[in-house]
Amino acid sequence: MRDLTRVRLTNLDKVMYPAGHVTKSEVITYYVRMAPRLLPFVRDRPLTMHRYPDGVGGEAFYEKDAPQGTPEYVDIFTRYSETADRDIHFVLCNNLDTLVWLANLGSLELHVTLSTTEDYESPDLLLFDIDPEPPLAFDDVIDVAHVVREHLEDAGFVPYVKTSGKKGLHIVIPLVAGYRFAEVRDFAHTVGKEIAKDTLHVVAEFPHSRDPGTIFIDYLQNAHGKTMAAPYSLRATPGATVSAPVRWDQLKRGVRAEDFNIRTILQGNEDPWRGMFENRQKIR
Repeated sequence: MRDLTRVRLTNLDKVMYPAGHVTKSEVITYYVRMAPRLLPFVRDRPLTMHRYPDGVGGEAFYEKDAPQGTPEYVDIFTRYSETADRDIHFVLCNNLDTLVWLANLGSLELHVTLSTTEDYESPDLLLFDIDPEPPLAFDDVIDVAHVVREHLEDAGFVPYVKTSGKKGLHIVIPLVAGYRFAEVRDFAHTVGKEIAKDTLHVVAEFPHSRDPGTIFIDYLQNAHGKTMAAPYSLRATPGATVSAPVRWDQLKRGVRAEDFNIRTILQGNEDPWRGMFENRQKIR
């Protein structure tokens, strides 16, 4: 592996996922093998790193700014942040070496914006983030996701779905250019409200998003600067789960988020989101 990258690899035997004894070497290997599927979706999207230098269970932190010592092969996107009142130097994961470098840093999770540097103020992805509150579980999320899918398909859309890698699902629609974040967020909110009228347990308003026994269709993720776990990103869970694109017919009751993990994903050759950006859609 060392001969295939410009990255100076370190501590390859370090255990990053203690429950499954997954080492840093395995994490890097996973990202190398997933690169042909992952890189098209993260290219030119400002990145937020979720770093676990000592593995899951150790200290963790989010990082948007490129750290000191960032190598020259890593592309950077600089943008002024009103919140931070300074420039943020975002990492862009535009090549394999950068992906390996991120994994070597212990950035187990990769989170990307819903817009690219080409038009940072205009989202090219619409996201429905669906999460359950106990005692509801993943089976209930699957049921609601299929309701959302049917609603969208009836309106002429082709939605794509992936596991969040944790307790929920992400439904995504690739968009044509030119939308503002506010109108995409309003569209997602309207869809959520329509579904909430007729679907048990579903809520579409933020004040009820934590009510026990509910499933919130989160439209608020469609805001400028918000991110989602990148397709095929690992998640910092005991089972080394993956935010995995799936076919709709794979989503059946009994399927678990834990079924999609660092080892099972490597066994499959299918990419359910292949060609997604060739199917950009209009919401008005």
